[in-house]
Amino acid sequence: MPGWAWALVAVAALLVVAIVVWTALKARRTRTLQDRFGPEYDRALERTDGKRDAEAELEARAKRRDELEIRPLTTAATLRYREEWQRVQARFVDDPGGAVQTADSLIQSVMRERGYPVDDFEQRAADVSVDHPQVVENYREGHRLAGSADTEAQRQAMVHYRALFDELLEDMSDEPLARDAGTTGDRAVTR
Repeated sequence: MPGWAWALVAVAALLVVAIVVWTALKARRTRTLQDRFGPEYDRALERTDGKRDAEAELEARAKRRDELEIRPLTTAATLRYREEWQRVQARFVDDPGGAVQTADSLIQSVMRERGYPVDDFEQRAADVSVDHPQVVENYREGHRLAGSADTEAQRQAMVHYRALFDELLEDMSDEPLARDAGTTGDRAVTR
């Protein structure tokens, strides 16, 4: 076989290896993002023009989150917020709409104290989705239901808000989060 043929075979082999490596890296990137974002990965796929755009969006969220200084709450702050949540829940009986609005404000206060920016709802949801992908949809649904005049919708908003609230109050330690123990966001409003 002439030398140029061997060179052509070598180039073709290198091209095949490069394609295999590139494909494996893309698959690894996808798996990593799916593991990190859970259901939020699928949501990003639905909202964008394709896998590439969805993954770029999720990576941008993660990069933005990494630039934030997210910190755990002090024990005193955690207790204060839990007591405030109990007052908000008690208020629900007499003023469901006001309680839902107060719950939303309370979540924003917790987020602010933890280090999350709280200026825009969509940005808040995107930022919190990096650390709490299992419950961020609860936050979105609670926000959607919050404006309803229907008491049942407002109750559901409180349930959804509570799921994120509990996650935000979790200690950022090596202990498993509530979501890792198999709990869902559909907890009772009273606790």
